[in-house]
Order: sequence, then structure tokens, then C-alpha cells
Amino acid sequence: MKDLPLTRSASFDRAGDTTRSGLSRRELLVGASALGGMALASTASAQRAITTPPPYDKLPPYGRNTLPAGLRPRLVPNVNGLTVNMLEAGTQGRPLVLLLHGFPNLGYSWRKVMPAFAVAGYYVIAPDCRGFGRTVGWDKSWDADPTPFLMLNMVRDQIALVYALGYRNTEMVVGHDQGQLLATYAAIIRPDLFPRLTTVSSAGGAPPSFPLSGEERKPAYTNTELDAEYAKLNPPRRGYQDYWASKQADEDMKHVPQGMSDFFRAFYYMKGGEFPGNQNLTPLKPMPTAKAAAEENARMPEYYVMRRDRSMPATMAAYMPSREYIANCKWFTQTECDVYGQEYSASGWTGALHEYRHRRNNAFPATLAEQLTFSGRTIDVPAQFIAGKQDWGANRIRGGPMGAGQTGFKNFKGVRLVDGAGHWPHEEQPEIVSQHLINFLKST
Repeated sequence: MKDLPLTRSASFDRAGDTTRSGLSRRELLVGASALGGMALASTASAQRAITTPPPYDKLPPYGRNTLPAGLRPRLVPNVNGLTVNMLEAGTQGRPLVLLLHGFPNLGYSWRKVMPAFAVAGYYVIAPDCRGFGRTVGWDKSWDADPTPFLMLNMVRDQIALVYALGYRNTEMVVGHDQGQLLATYAAIIRPDLFPRLTTVSSAGGAPPSFPLSGEERKPAYTNTELDAEYAKLNPPRRGYQDYWASKQADEDMKHVPQGMSDFFRAFYYMKGGEFPGNQNLTPLKPMPTAKAAAEENARMPEYYVMRRDRSMPATMAAYMPSREYIANCKWFTQTECDVYGQEYSASGWTGALHEYRHRRNNAFPATLAEQLTFSGRTIDVPAQFIAGKQDWGANRIRGGPMGAGQTGFKNFKGVRLVDGAGHWPHEEQPEIVSQHLINFLKST
């Protein structure tokens, strides 16, 4: 099959808690399927039998009538202790593609690329991950045991979901932002189940490792030293990751003065391809000291290096786009923005914030211990990286987005830069991203 034509894009290739539904087996399973007789979970009977749990039972349907034709929300019970809310497209029984969302997103964020998979002959799913959206079965308290929210258990969530749908393998796993960590480790741990990997907006790489005999490792500076240097800047700053890991963030997001929809409007704008501070980016320079790191990081917009006296809602309020911009924004309509506002108002942020408190925080001992289990492992499956050209997130790594894939990958197939996109390329330029994803599937 020939590659689909690409526009506005450049490619660079290199060689080289538990809930139970009470459903009977008869209700959950149907007979012979396109998989050659394997019994599959029946969408229709499961949907009739599963009651939407509070606080979602009185909400409008997932997606608020913004879903493209052919996309269907679905609840899947008994998935590693969860009832998983997901979007699906295509016919169950066809080859499976798994899409994992970022922070602060939902399975909904993949809505614009899913139809292309269905047309190409795939069955594609995009779940709300543990801690996000309408997926339930997790402890919502601030003091919840963090273990279920760590990387290994959330990879188990994906394996359990694949099996619950009647599959023993996927064709590809795709991870955006926080989903990158899960997708990358899924491919490292179970390459038989996840034989292709695409990361979006966050490149990924090999796990950290124990030092070999004779090696001595010492960081150039500590996070405490960096925070102290941020405090000396004018105006004083703080790193966004430290903020999101704090109890203050959890409390702030329970009381968003401008309303949750306006928060998401500004958040998407500030990290999108049209924001003035995201134009003509040059990658961050090496930072040998905490002072140099504070000064260099301060080049990024104030989402990344916040004013020390501002909460994230206050930061977003200061960068709210104009009414004219909102009215003319076609890639993220107000109705779509309201979906995020509605869902995060219902679910809260506590579950999502485990991303910064624990899952991607290598200062949290259990997180580092999990990752060190895979010392020396590489990413051996075919892999690619898709990044928005106007995304600071992709320009924070050494060498910028073109530095992706140079270490830790054995079969890296290239970087796809998408012009006219920031941190949300699959929502800002879905046609181009869809082409890259399907071409990768067909060519590897």
C-alpha cells in the first residue's frame, strides 16, 4: 500500500477499590466472531447491563455530541479492578490499535484520528486511563495508596483491557504526553503484545539503570537547588511539575474561579501551535548548574515556569485568549472545550495528579524502583515520534525533537514534525497525524 500524501509536515527518517458489574457470562460473551470463533465481549449487551456510575449518571453523553460519525463510547467492566470508559471505532475483531491520552486529557482527545483507523480496517480504542474521566474503580482521596497509579499497574490496566476485549495482542500502542510513559514501558515489557510504538509530544526512551561497576553518578544539581534559583528570578518562579505535585494544586483545581471550561480554553491555547510564545522555537541549551537551568527554563512560557505567587488557574486566567480567537478557533470549538470542563468538574483532578506526585516523579522511591527493574533494557519494537513544531515540550530534550530516538531504541523509524501544532498535534492537525500513524502501521 502506498503512503498517503502528507501536507504541512516534515519527516526525518533514520535507519536504524474493585467494581464488579454482576454480568453473567452469557451477557458478556457472544459466539463466533471475526477472530475465528473466539468469544468476545458483547458491546450491546454490556452497554445495556452496565449502569453509568455517579457522578456521571446525570451528565450528557460522553463527548456531548461532538464525536465524529462511527465513534462510540463504551464501558468495559472487570479490567484490573476498573470499569473502563473508552471510545471505540471500527469493528471489534479487526486488528487492534490502543491510544493512550496525556495530561490533562481523556480518551476523548483521540476522537479526530480514530475514524481514519476504522476506514483503514482497524479496531481502535482510546480509554480514559486510571485516575481520569469516567473510568471508575480507583480511590479518589488525596491520601490514596499510590501503588495502583504507578507505571507497572497502569500497564497492567492496558493488558487487562486488551484481554477483556478478546485480544492477545495489538498492532500498535500510541502514547501522548503522560500516555507516552505507559506506552513505552508496555512495549519494553510486553513487545509480543505491543509490537509497535508511537510516542506523541513526549519522546520517551530507555529506562534508568543501576550504575555499572566503577561508575559514579551524581546529578549536576538537585531539584531543591533548582527551586531556590527559580525563587531568585525576577519575578520569582517555580517549576510546573513541582506545582502539580503539590497539595496546593489539588485544592486549587477544586475551586477554579474562571470555571473549568475557561481554564481548559486558556490551557489548550497556551500550549497550542498558535500561542505567540510557541513560535520559532530553539531547543533548550545544556544546563550545567541550577542557576543556568533556572535562567534557561525561564525562556519557556509561564505554564512551564510559573510565577511563584500564582496558582495554575491564575496563570491561565492571565493568558485567556480573546473572544474573537475563541469564536474563530475551528480545531478546538467551544463545545469541545466544554467536554473537558464537564468531565474534569465531575471527576476532579486528584487522580490525574498522581502523574506528577508519583508516576513520573523519580524522587518517589517506588517509581524509581519500578523503573530500575528494567535496567539495561532497550526499546526493540519499531518506534516513531510525532511532535508539534510549535511545542516547547518537544524542545526541552537534548537536541530538541530531532534528538529523539538516538539512545535506547533499536528500531527507531524517525521523527515526524507537524507544522501548525503545539502540544496537541492529534487535535490540532488530526489529518496529518492520522496519516503518519497509519503509514507507520503499513510500513513496519
